[in-house]
Amino acid sequence: FSFLLFRNRGEKRMGAFECIRKVYQTDGLRGFYRGMSASYAGISETVIHFVIYESIKQKILEYKIASTMENDEESVKEASDFVGMMLAAATSKTCATTLAYPHEVVRTRLREEGTKYRSFFQTLSLVVQEEGYGSLYRGLTTHLVRQIPNTAIMMATYELVVYLLNG
Repeated sequence: FSFLLFRNRGEKRMGAFECIRKVYQTDGLRGFYRGMSASYAGISETVIHFVIYESIKQKILEYKIASTMENDEESVKEASDFVGMMLAAATSKTCATTLAYPHEVVRTRLREEGTKYRSFFQTLSLVVQEEGYGSLYRGLTTHLVRQIPNTAIMMATYELVVYLLNG
């Protein structure tokens, strides 16, 4: 819908209700669900992220257990553990986003005004055909700059809350 909210320079900005009306007039109810298939494909990013994150986290915990056993110390959570979890989250999110990013491009294209793009695979194929494989990663760096800090903070916060609740 963002393509409808802003008009050419000097023109009045379209309001939310005007946007809804225009989408409905142009494409009917289907217009509100454009890009939904690509959004569902985005679930793969979350799955990949959690699989990699849990694997890295497990390796970190194994390393910590092994090092505390050598020193006959009791394993206690430290600030460095949460920094490690943040790094694990950043690493896993970077991998997952890079692998699954083409769905973001397809979703954006499906939501463009016009009728050129019709379905997930048709759009994916057409983008590659017309612009090459590199176009599937256009905007990835900006996306990562937004997502990585957010994910690192969110996962460290999650781990902290779990730690405090298990207390």
